[in-house]
Amino acid sequence: MVQPNDPSLRADDWWSHVFNPMRRFGERVAQFFSPSAEAAATGEAYEITVELPGISEDEIHLEVQGDRLLVTGEKRAQHEESGRDYYFSERVYGRFRRSFLLPGDADVAKVSAVHKDGVLTVTVPKLASPAPASTRIPIGRG
Repeated sequence: MVQPNDPSLRADDWWSHVFNPMRRFGERVAQFFSPSAEAAATGEAYEITVELPGISEDEIHLEVQGDRLLVTGEKRAQHEESGRDYYFSERVYGRFRRSFLLPGDADVAKVSAVHKDGVLTVTVPKLASPAPASTRIPIGRG
């Protein structure tokens, strides 16, 4: 193991040696992450918001599979800076996936989505109230 007082190392070499394993571990963890989300309901629809900062619309895949809404994609790291060593990074890169179970009254044929300022907002309208299968009609006396 390299010691901090090793005279053969410059200070920046030592930092790189110490933080490279941490950087590689972070890259492995970031291979798959789960973005934060919220779900709410109104009288007419369900609304799901997913935080996807730094991800463009073409990197997001949204689909309904049966009774589930799936949000998947990938946030790619872009390091084009030369001459700069990173000692740590708290930014997350990699594939992501979120799955949401839709209620029985969700109208999956009318799902819509908007991506603005790093937030994906998915609106799932509710089905119109179905007419009862049968209605009992009272019979009056004549």
